[in-house]
Amino acid sequence: MPAVTGFFHAGVTVRDMEASLGFYRDGLGLDVHLDRVLDADYLRTVLALDFESIRAVYLTIPGGGFVELLEYRGIERLSAASRPNDFGAGHLCLYVEGIDELVERLRAVGGSARSAGVVDITSGPNEGARSIYMRDPDGYPVELFERKA
Repeated sequence: MPAVTGFFHAGVTVRDMEASLGFYRDGLGLDVHLDRVLDADYLRTVLALDFESIRAVYLTIPGGGFVELLEYRGIERLSAASRPNDFGAGHLCLYVEGIDELVERLRAVGGSARSAGVVDITSGPNEGARSIYMRDPDGYPVELFERKA
């Protein structure tokens, strides 16, 4: 019977890989698992795009899975930045510890937040937890979620 069997990765298209690595690797502290250039013909077919190549960097998420950063080359690229309420928008949510210090580290490498600071969750099943939506260098939202004590 068909079934979902696990989580592999979440992909984020970036404008400048080095700037994005500053956020995801240096700011969030995710380890680089793989950094390579992809140019196989099957990718052009499956994506239905005529690009030159893609630089792909896989960063390990503790507990399983990867964040896949993709920098397309040799094709027109436009910003897909949107507000959280715009359909088709998405975000990545990561469990974290030391959320206040992590936010400061991300701000030091150019990250910005939607809110003025970390927000205490005051109702519902996550009451007692803390959260903030940070934006990577291209505006992609990354939610940091610190579980309740």
